[in-house]
Amino acid sequence: MTNVRIGTRGSQLALWQANRVSDLLRARGYEPEIVVLKTTGDKRHDVSLATIGGKGLFIKELEEALERGAIDIAVHSLKDVPSIIPPHFQLAGFLERADPRDAWVHPSHMPIAEMPAGSIIGTSAPRRRAQLRTLFPQLKVEDIRGNVDTRINKARDGQYGGIILASAGLTRLGRAAEITSYFSPDELLPAAGQGIIAIETRADDARAIDVAQSINHEPSALAARNERGVLQKFGEQLDCYSCIAVHCSVGQAPSPVLIQAFFSDPDGSNAIRVSGGSVDEVYEQLVREGATP
Repeated sequence: MTNVRIGTRGSQLALWQANRVSDLLRARGYEPEIVVLKTTGDKRHDVSLATIGGKGLFIKELEEALERGAIDIAVHSLKDVPSIIPPHFQLAGFLERADPRDAWVHPSHMPIAEMPAGSIIGTSAPRRRAQLRTLFPQLKVEDIRGNVDTRINKARDGQYGGIILASAGLTRLGRAAEITSYFSPDELLPAAGQGIIAIETRADDARAIDVAQSINHEPSALAARNERGVLQKFGEQLDCYSCIAVHCSVGQAPSPVLIQAFFSDPDGSNAIRVSGGSVDEVYEQLVREGATP
């Protein structure tokens, strides 16, 4: 396979990711072609993702295109990929992880700790909302939809006092100057897979799997497997409303990984934070502390 059809959403960020994959493959002698598909998640901006099926809506049409052979590989933000995918698909490659932290964006660069009580903070992620309500109980946290530009414009227009976005997306789009500050993982634990670009293939397509693995970044793949592994331990119990975050730091022996996890009720009550060196250890701690989806 010299020609590789890359399936992607049509958003600015998704196209950046697809072009990054394309550039890496071209450097390895392939002839990439980008195929843009519109997903259900892109069509509905009027309601929260959770109410219409969650972030899996961003990959549904891409998987259908893989299944019918219209594309060879699909490119995703890993955090948008459900923890359990159908067995006839495979996450075959992972690009080097960008900064996984969440970023605070305020039009006038006011620190979030100085925001007046009652200020409305926009974020689309249940796990962010739960953690923010614990950190800043005086602020109001509400859902926000739209691409990066739309969300930033909503903050500038005064619809929100400020917004929380993944720093990786802002940086990839050349919008790092919009960032007021970063949240450390100890403050706001990122979503599983945040900052990682994933390549999905059909599980029976050996040639496409080889293509994806040719640009795989193994430390990022290790982090991805550990973070998703914790989520997968819960089986089908997690849904779009689950307030769970997992982050894996990849280091050196004798402790090659550190996995941190957060779990809570939607309002931030009964918050659980644990850490450990393996998926099993972290999952068992979560269950022992009362993490029940």
